[in-house]
Amino acid sequence: MRKTFILLGLITVLFSACNNKETADIVFKNGTIYTVDNQQSMAEAVAVKDGMILAIGSSKDISAYEGRETEVIDLAGKTMTPGFIESHGHLMGIGYNKLELDLMHVKTYDELVEKVAEAVEKAEPGDWITGRGWHQSKWIETPDKVVKGFQTHEQMSAVSPDNPVYLRHASGHATFANAKAMELAGVNRLSIESLSSEVEGGEIIKDELGNPTGVFTERASSLVGKLVPRDTEERAELALEMAIKECLEKGITSFHDAGSGQAFIDRLQKFKAEGKLGIRMYTMLTGRQPELLEEWYKRGPMIDPDHFVTVRSIKLNCDGALGPRGAWLLEPYTDRPDHVGHETLPMETVTTVSEKGLEHGFQVCSHAIGDRANREILDRYEGAFQKYPDRTDHRFRIEHAQHLHPDDIPRFGQLGVIAAMQAIHMSSDRPWAIQRLGKLRIKQGAYVWQKLLQSGATIINGTDAPVEPVDQIPSFYASVTRKTLAGLPEGGYEPDQAMSRYEALRSFTIDGAFGEFEEDFKGSIEVGKAADFTVFDKDIMTIPEMEILDTKVAMTIVAGKVAYDAGL
Repeated sequence: MRKTFILLGLITVLFSACNNKETADIVFKNGTIYTVDNQQSMAEAVAVKDGMILAIGSSKDISAYEGRETEVIDLAGKTMTPGFIESHGHLMGIGYNKLELDLMHVKTYDELVEKVAEAVEKAEPGDWITGRGWHQSKWIETPDKVVKGFQTHEQMSAVSPDNPVYLRHASGHATFANAKAMELAGVNRLSIESLSSEVEGGEIIKDELGNPTGVFTERASSLVGKLVPRDTEERAELALEMAIKECLEKGITSFHDAGSGQAFIDRLQKFKAEGKLGIRMYTMLTGRQPELLEEWYKRGPMIDPDHFVTVRSIKLNCDGALGPRGAWLLEPYTDRPDHVGHETLPMETVTTVSEKGLEHGFQVCSHAIGDRANREILDRYEGAFQKYPDRTDHRFRIEHAQHLHPDDIPRFGQLGVIAAMQAIHMSSDRPWAIQRLGKLRIKQGAYVWQKLLQSGATIINGTDAPVEPVDQIPSFYASVTRKTLAGLPEGGYEPDQAMSRYEALRSFTIDGAFGEFEEDFKGSIEVGKAADFTVFDKDIMTIPEMEILDTKVAMTIVAGKVAYDAGL
């Protein structure tokens, strides 16, 4: 629902309960400030003390909080919002993309091969070459040889005869290996049948003669992936530093990490202790390590009183992605009638983890892209809620909720299940997703933001980085336009499902905070809340839609401190 913003400070100014002569540590003034409070208020200035918001109002009134030691920042008309929250990403993946081959912007198979050849020239024989980001459905031309929609390894293998190559799909749900890597893994025409039990929930793509093409989907990727040398802690810390820097440059003040292990949590705590963390982290425990979950059930959630490293949720990976045809569907793929995708985790596990999560105080966040996966998870969640009827504030989530059967859309609101969606996926995937699902399924249940909102569900937004760049602006743009980043098609795809700009802003701020039980601490610019802000050089709430993509982050403020300043 669209509402008119109300300007604060024309008659009164919102003060904290403390004496209004209290001096602020820092004051931001002369800006266009969207508070995202319940009244959809606007302001010109905000005063901050001890990392918390002291007062909000007009620039003139907030001047009363300035003292000799107060830092005063003139926003000069720029737009301030609550700090943007990345509600689903993979922080280490963002950093590693900067240390490995970044294939996100590769437009053809030939270009991918060129990048591998360049890496081979810099490597020693036997060194592994790794990377991520290729997506065959986004290439501007189809390779000469294609099997089940994927390229084959021969051309890449020819430029890397002495180096094993292992390249992850942009979605993270498929991989591409060369002949050397498959040789080391023992994957060949004769061994494929004997490996079938190891790849249940995945597929080794084979040509017409039964030879492996180099493409592995879902759980089959582990056949080669398990051979890739483990990283050093020094390199992992470098990747984390680079990822944090990237997030701050993109205006992100909080980050929901979608599935990690104990080493990552320990690394975050080390960074926090050393003053290097920079952003607030909400970490989901990976469901791929059952022993890790058992340890945390005994331990219970770790809720940081400083609000920087909190662990109170569990991530389950229940199906694949549409790109590699791994999303689990109720009916076969339109462009592959013999295939319905993959159940990558037994649904009994979803039941068990959901029940234990409710028992021990953990939120459950399940990856589901296909309509079958979404339905199965909703069924398991509903059963767990019925078993523990007193646990009402569970805030269980479905990560992506990308393609839904119409009958299941209202269940999100009815069950109180949060839809953690990434609007940028609509922009990137919708042009080719119709080939996978067909027109009817796309229109009825794909990227149905308004249908979910009208069901009473909460939608939280993000990018799924490094599946997509960790830039929130394109995702905000996709939320309100339903267009590709080239501005197509005119009017947008299924425009009736677009969010209003206010709905989109909420999905990146206060609703994102709700998705991590933090809406009383952050997510809106209100007295007593955390001073986490994102400052843009343009007013994303009013400028013409194509100008949204030209918007830059001018400043990122975390806990009242300027963590990034673009110097604009």
